[in-house]
Amino acid sequence: MSYMFTQLSREWRFMLRQKYLLVLLGCALLISGFSVLSGLNEVEQQQHTIERLKAADASDRTDAQHKHDEIGMLAYYTFHLTYSAPSDLAFAALGERDIYPWKHRIKMLAIEGQIYESDTQNAELTQAGKIDFVFVISALSPLIIILLFHDLFASERSSGRHDLLVTTAKSPWALWGARGAIRFIALFLCLMLPFYVGAWVSGTSLAAIGLVSLYCIIYLAFWALVSVYWGRNASSAPKVASGLIGMWVLFAFITPILGDLSINQLVHSPKGGDIVLTQREAVNDAWDLPKETTMDAFTATYPEWKEHVAMQSMFEWKWYYAFQQVGDQIAAPMSQEYREAASKKYQFAGYASLLSPPMLLQRLLTRLAETDAVAAHEYEQQVRDFHQALRLFHYPFLFAQGEFDKGELINMPSFDKFIFEQQQGRDTDSVQSANK
Repeated sequence: MSYMFTQLSREWRFMLRQKYLLVLLGCALLISGFSVLSGLNEVEQQQHTIERLKAADASDRTDAQHKHDEIGMLAYYTFHLTYSAPSDLAFAALGERDIYPWKHRIKMLAIEGQIYESDTQNAELTQAGKIDFVFVISALSPLIIILLFHDLFASERSSGRHDLLVTTAKSPWALWGARGAIRFIALFLCLMLPFYVGAWVSGTSLAAIGLVSLYCIIYLAFWALVSVYWGRNASSAPKVASGLIGMWVLFAFITPILGDLSINQLVHSPKGGDIVLTQREAVNDAWDLPKETTMDAFTATYPEWKEHVAMQSMFEWKWYYAFQQVGDQIAAPMSQEYREAASKKYQFAGYASLLSPPMLLQRLLTRLAETDAVAAHEYEQQVRDFHQALRLFHYPFLFAQGEFDKGELINMPSFDKFIFEQQQGRDTDSVQSANK
């Protein structure tokens, strides 16, 4: 033990005398710190936006409820904020949150148009990507490892010290193992220390921190071992570096690009704009259709209101919201096809990630941070479920032909309460399953 400690101590002092290694490690610390700081700022901004919108939404809903008494008018002018709050690990892996919308403002109109007509970030900035912690670890850290390890053997051979070192060392592991371990530990600490600080600030769970650390150790060790293996017999450091950089470009850029192109060729889906257009054309056409046509289509989905669709005037709110429902029904097959295609693309991307370690690490960490496409689709389903709850709340008042008491508004679903009840239901199911 003392012998190995002596070797590690010697290699540590040796590394401190090599200024280019210290510069590399300093760069790793700086860029990791920058990525964590920018991630924390982004998450804080998203949380601030959610809180600001929640306050504005509550004020706007209260104002609408004071202005209108009729249930149809109330449903038309009352908006409901839905959102997906960032997790406590989102600062490290922002994932797809700049591509998929994480907030909507919906009301009792057709849902498909409200789902797919949403805000997105600047498309050009999205293409440029973002420098979050996952990007630094998956895409940039292999380059730093290559620069640290490519000349481990070659520099000693070119300087003529290789044979002397091997001869005088007690074992190859005591020499090369200690040197490689010191460089690896130093780089790991430089990359991970900012993450640990960010995790402490954002209150990340110890389990998540442990998993991130495990994934990063395995990933960094993979690149370190590849670099050592590639350069073990080489005498030219530039040749070793060229080969490793080519490998890095292949894994980090070429394979993901080819995978993306292949997936887009294999999986076809309607566009969100086509779904919105189909739904809106169906709603607009309904104004000119016989009311019986709309009501028949509506009661095919909600037969419980079949005896309450007769109209006493040219316009009634129940007819208006019925053709909003029918608009969704007409667009439903395209919407379902769109979601199934998205699921297939994610599945195929998983297969492609097996050929690209950087892509695989990004996939693992964004899943852990709940910032990937799966989390976005889960949020979209929550919006759909909440909108369905709104419909089920309003339909009895719209079709029952009775006077609406505004005191009933206290029972109207709210997104926060809806999400809480969903979580409670899942927790209860988990406990019951565990007790069986």
